[in-house]
Amino acid sequence: MEKIITSDEYKKQIQTLINWAHAYYVEDNPIATDEEYDKLARTCLAFEQTYPDLSHPNSPNKRVGGFVLDGFEKASHLSRMWSQEDVFNTQELEDWIKRAQKVNTNLEFYCEPKFDGASLNLIYENGLLKQAITRGDGSVGEDVTNNVLTIHSIPLEIKEKSLIEIRGEIVIRKKDFEKINEERLKNNEALFANPRNAASGSLRQLDPSITAKRKLFFNVWGIGVNTLEHKNMKDKMDYIYSLGFVKPPLQTLTKTVKEIEEVYHKIIASRDEIPMMLDGMVVKINDIETCEELGYTVKFPRWSCAYKFPAVEKTTRIKEIILQVGRTGVITPVASVEPTLIDGSTVSRATLHNFDEIERLDLRINDEVIIIKSGDIIPKITKVFTDRRSGDETPISRPTQCPQCNSELLDEGTMIKCQNLDCPSIVVNSIIYFASKNCMNIDGLGNKIVELLVKEEKIKDILDLYSLKYEDLENLEGFKEKKINNLLNAIENTKGTQLHRVINALGIEHIGEVASKQICLEFGLGVIDIDIDSLIALDGIGEQMANSYVEFMRVNHELVLKLIEIINPEVEEKVEISENVFKGTTVVLTGTMSVSRGVIKKQLEALGAKVSSSVSKKTDYVIYGEDAGSKYDKAVELGVKTLTEDEMNVMI
Repeated sequence: MEKIITSDEYKKQIQTLINWAHAYYVEDNPIATDEEYDKLARTCLAFEQTYPDLSHPNSPNKRVGGFVLDGFEKASHLSRMWSQEDVFNTQELEDWIKRAQKVNTNLEFYCEPKFDGASLNLIYENGLLKQAITRGDGSVGEDVTNNVLTIHSIPLEIKEKSLIEIRGEIVIRKKDFEKINEERLKNNEALFANPRNAASGSLRQLDPSITAKRKLFFNVWGIGVNTLEHKNMKDKMDYIYSLGFVKPPLQTLTKTVKEIEEVYHKIIASRDEIPMMLDGMVVKINDIETCEELGYTVKFPRWSCAYKFPAVEKTTRIKEIILQVGRTGVITPVASVEPTLIDGSTVSRATLHNFDEIERLDLRINDEVIIIKSGDIIPKITKVFTDRRSGDETPISRPTQCPQCNSELLDEGTMIKCQNLDCPSIVVNSIIYFASKNCMNIDGLGNKIVELLVKEEKIKDILDLYSLKYEDLENLEGFKEKKINNLLNAIENTKGTQLHRVINALGIEHIGEVASKQICLEFGLGVIDIDIDSLIALDGIGEQMANSYVEFMRVNHELVLKLIEIINPEVEEKVEISENVFKGTTVVLTGTMSVSRGVIKKQLEALGAKVSSSVSKKTDYVIYGEDAGSKYDKAVELGVKTLTEDEMNVMI
């Protein structure tokens, strides 16, 4: 039995153990043998088990992994985790700086390496680690607290007692990645493609003891919710590092593009010496007041960007072209290439985007090509060595039938699409779209429910929704009496809805809500059998839209016919709109208004305006409220007239 040491002895020995663990796990520089470490760990553990209230909050004995989980619970971040705007060259960097200089012309920049791993948000309260959440969609991620307790570079207690979110990247050292793959190879397990995948997979292990063995590392890059009062980014981050987090290398303050470029190339030159994978450099504006004034777009902070590293090129050979059918039915050609090692990962496939690109490249089977990979960008073919052809290369023809359902494909040049709503590749997405809020608005029929119903073969297309019965659902997991009745009632309530909502809900390529209304007002229940010439005669309906619509109705004629028969939709009568300032204009709404944008949208459409979701040179007005984002910026850039809600009301 292990002899129990005194409290004073414990305080001294646990600090030694913490230092040894830090040297081994964090600094990758052991200062004790495994035997010495294990012996001291057992001595400290015996004291901690006897006097749990006196155990040190950062004791390495708390990092060996707890119970095995059944799965990960969803958890919300206290504030949103944003993505980074990517820049790839000096011109794009200068453009980003010019946008920021509209707020402050005297800028200072805080530059640091961008580590390639899995983003993580740590929530500390009263100095203790309360929760660890993966990035997820930026608002909601997975609670991985149980696993994070095993990561030695994450303090379990810090001296800052206010509520604070500390954000960073979970990474794995290159040499530890190689050891993991060597072990997986011995065990006949699939190898991780790169350290990023290894880090992400290790963080999400249901057995935290596996996570504990992987020597994961946490690099801090920012904070979320906080009450810190520092005036600049560097001081604030230096304070965070003083709490016990490891400070990344090569952090530098700069004032000019030239200085930023110097740091960028210094980091590139140091890439091989840094033990973790990098995919670029992060550039942040140092002055926090300026950051707050710049704010955010819908995706990115305007005060920060990721200056990505140059692409890595290799030569390989084309083996075959694989046709992938996306969830919306779009056919994407993917090149299968001879496996090639690029920047630490083996590449065996490359995107080709569409068949027009295949023709532009003059690509053939067996061609030798250049393939590039940069950061998270999918490997891409940039050049074909036509001069190296030996004569056994095979031309690549455009597909005419869907590889999944054999239906005839809609070919628009850059886009080839399967429009068959019964196609296995698109059936789930077509039902999800049909049920969505802006279409048929079937409450309770979310993504997961649709996927479950299709998986269990309760439905195979949109029509089957209307033949669902109580007994079809009662034995499904999570379906209780109230939930079943609510869903069936929501489906039933779609009957009698307006015809244009039904047409819009079909998800016809290029045919949105505005076009659906226009077509239904003009043709009523004859919408199924319209010819191309009649459609093109409508104002705003071009040849591409008309062709897509007619092809869709041809492929899905029986389904749409039965659907309209079941729903028996309301057919709106065409009303002539009197002349007004908004009649015939294209309008975009952005920001928060005094009433919902849906109300304003209906008001403008009643005046004969077309309300679009994106800004272009053809937009007549952008009407904006509070927190207007990138749409307002684009309107200013394109010279489109902008109106406040009050100015719109005056014009009406």
